[in-house]
Amino acid sequence: MKIVIAPDSFKGSLTAKQAAKAIHTGLKRVFPAADYEIVPMADGGEGTVQSLVDATNGQFKTAQVLNPLGQLVSAEYGFLGDGHTAVIEMAAASGIQFVDADTKNPLVTTTYGTGQLMLDAMHHGASSIVIGIGGSATTDGGQGMAEALGVKFLTATGLPIKRGGGGLADLARIDVSGVDPLVKTTKVRIASDVTNPLIGPEGSAAVFGPQKGATPAMVNTLDTNLAHYAAVVKQTMGRDLAAFPGAGAAGGLGAGLLAFTNSQLESGIEIVVRETHLKERAVGADLAFTGEGAIDFQTQYGKTPVGTAQAIKTASPHAKVIGLAGNVGAGIDQLYDLGLDAIFGILPGVVDLPTAVATGEANLARTAENIARVIK
Repeated sequence: MKIVIAPDSFKGSLTAKQAAKAIHTGLKRVFPAADYEIVPMADGGEGTVQSLVDATNGQFKTAQVLNPLGQLVSAEYGFLGDGHTAVIEMAAASGIQFVDADTKNPLVTTTYGTGQLMLDAMHHGASSIVIGIGGSATTDGGQGMAEALGVKFLTATGLPIKRGGGGLADLARIDVSGVDPLVKTTKVRIASDVTNPLIGPEGSAAVFGPQKGATPAMVNTLDTNLAHYAAVVKQTMGRDLAAFPGAGAAGGLGAGLLAFTNSQLESGIEIVVRETHLKERAVGADLAFTGEGAIDFQTQYGKTPVGTAQAIKTASPHAKVIGLAGNVGAGIDQLYDLGLDAIFGILPGVVDLPTAVATGEANLARTAENIARVIK
């Protein structure tokens, strides 16, 4: 029997690698002689760096960068096992965790540190970068990121504009003559399932600005500034990104990456499936286990359990794919038509969240073992 184990992380409890190990422990009690393929997974969000580095036997690197408030911090990213593909989470440098109720302000927060991470990866030999762009504290259209790569954003008098979404109002000219040469030759794959445009009622300021501290008045200002920014980008770079699906991701970082780097938007789970060679490793599988902290109606929208199940079914149509979750929510019925054959909660009874988090490993192992006993 061949069994594939390919879970995402269980947020706050286990990394994807730890979750996979726990499932493996439980299954081995029943099927000790099975052929196991263990593939830690992610969907481009939090934990993607950890999962891809673990799944490919890669390595981690640390760089000193500026956080959204311009403070120097240490940020971690990874290199995959191939040695030339870097994987970055923009949140490591520019995430919402760096601000609080008193300091979050998308008029001033910047993606500059994300650009620094990208440049550090390029100068360490990355010819390809996978960048997950969830969890941002910014609405600067990726201006800060591009500035770190060497793009100059200038006022009418030739001075640099201020960083942050507020500074975009003063943008008169963009100068790309000083961009690091490695930027042009490095392929950037943007892991995002967000389809929002840069501006408008469904744009980055209107939809995501409030959670980053934007008042209604600030939302209007940011949207106006991003529209102006998009117009100057179009004039300089020849790309009209104002209404481009996905350009509004991460406060417009999607737009900045598309405008100033050799990049393309891709589904996060599809990138991870490809980089981990999940389909190739799942050929001939009889049984598969996936999962994450919660499985509910949102799981159908680009989340790991469905993406993983579909990839495994492509490789082995007759394999049965089982989803495990700390919390099984409403609206899971449609998931059975999207690749999952069964879904199980792992908690032994009613417990509080700290207890559930602390006992995740044992709960996963026990649930996997009991499922395996039924199958046997």
